[in-house]
Amino acid sequence: MEAYGRFAEVYDTFMDEVPYEEWCDFICGILREHGIRDGLVLDLACGTGAMTRLLKMRGYDMIGVDVSGEMLQAARDHEDEGILYLQQDMRELELYGTVRAVVCVCDSINYILKEEELERVFSLVNNYLDPNGIFIFDMNTVYKYREILGDSVFCENRERECFTWENWFDEESFINEYALNFFVQTPGGLYERFEEVHYQRAYEMETVLRRIRNAGMKLLMLRGGDGRDQPGKDCERVWFVTQEHGKFCSDNDGESNPLLRNNKNRILSFM
Repeated sequence: MEAYGRFAEVYDTFMDEVPYEEWCDFICGILREHGIRDGLVLDLACGTGAMTRLLKMRGYDMIGVDVSGEMLQAARDHEDEGILYLQQDMRELELYGTVRAVVCVCDSINYILKEEELERVFSLVNNYLDPNGIFIFDMNTVYKYREILGDSVFCENRERECFTWENWFDEESFINEYALNFFVQTPGGLYERFEEVHYQRAYEMETVLRRIRNAGMKLLMLRGGDGRDQPGKDCERVWFVTQEHGKFCSDNDGESNPLLRNNKNRILSFM
């Protein structure tokens, strides 16, 4: 998984149009519907902590986890709001106990490039959820990668920064490669260039739902866009609302999930 490096320096600048407030309204509405009005919530792949801070303001005790030390430093540069930030790869998530809910926004799950690793992430989330806990996450769709992003170039200029974003979508692997080139003004007035290459994978809906079931969770709801609509064929973002439904499950071959089976004693110690 590609970690955000220097991109963290300008991430909030170029992500200022993301409707975090609307997403937070949607997430909090779902949590309240399931009786989760306070308590411990995990923001998985929290980045610079935009959603983490909003949920903290709504009354939740927050943990933010991200693989990028640079993104976490940007999160910590905000006022101390009593948020615990941990640097971890979501594929190796390890907490000290369970949480009432987990959220993961901004298509972070699309950074998981292999199906078995996708299921591992879902299994780990299920592992650390309270009984009947809620997991809410969003993913970019195949339609978005194929029709909107794939083989396209985007450019944006700001007062002291600009970037180009080049995309290549592979129809065989369903992996979208994108190269980011940034030009950032230094204190001396000159511009410094840096670049990062990231990879995300598009997943068919059936694949995601199967991996959710294998991980021991059940699907409660699918929503498109900002969470208000049903996902259609031209939907660019899908929200999944899932629920912990038992720590031990069977996959399609009828064998217990090894991740959960091996963690049986630790899981029970949290319940």
